Amino acid sequence: MSDIILHGMWRSSASYRVRIGLNLKGLAYEQKNYALSTGEHKTEEFICKNPQGLVPTLEVNGKTISQSMSILEYLDHISPNYRLLPKDPNERARIQSISYAIACEIHPLLNLRILKYLRNGFDQDGVTEWYHHWVKQEFTALEKKLSTEQETGLFCHGDKPSFADCLLVPQVYNANRFKCTLSDYPTILRINEECLKIQAFEEAVPENQPDAI
Repeated sequence: MSDIILHGMWRSSASYRVRIGLNLKGLAYEQKNYALSTGEHKTEEFICKNPQGLVPTLEVNGKTISQSMSILEYLDHISPNYRLLPKDPNERARIQSISYAIACEIHPLLNLRILKYLRNGFDQDGVTEWYHHWVKQEFTALEKKLSTEQETGLFCHGDKPSFADCLLVPQVYNANRFKCTLSDYPTILRINEECLKIQAFEEAVPENQPDAI
């Protein structure tokens, strides 16, 4: 496989998603990590790779792809040996619906930029309340979907980790980090536990990254 560089950050949940995907596919990659708190991702060099100045960005033979969802789909094209998204349209749609619920409905409200902005008008208790509110609302809906639909298996869809699990695990990690109460979501917790038994997920854990502090 061609040279792959993942531009990311150890605690970035979007970077975490991509690390899981790369690991599941068995793709070797180099990490180039950025301290977001000090603005390392806003340098001219990085902005040339990703005008948004966001991580992750995947570089393959000098070509760059931004946005974690696009990167994960791209990986299926360049390395189809382990598919994150199945070809069957019904299975694919269900996995994508779970994935987009996390990526579009939960993550944007809770990412670093939003939390930093909220601190302009809220104290830490207010920011924490915001975080817990949105986790509760979205995890409640996700738990219902995963616990009632027969397509759920050991993982989000069936008995093989997929695109959806790449997104779920980082979101659970963040919820735990912000001390959210997760006991009302046993299916989510069970799937997360199953995923973390797998080496590809374990190696992607933020604390196991070279830039972890």
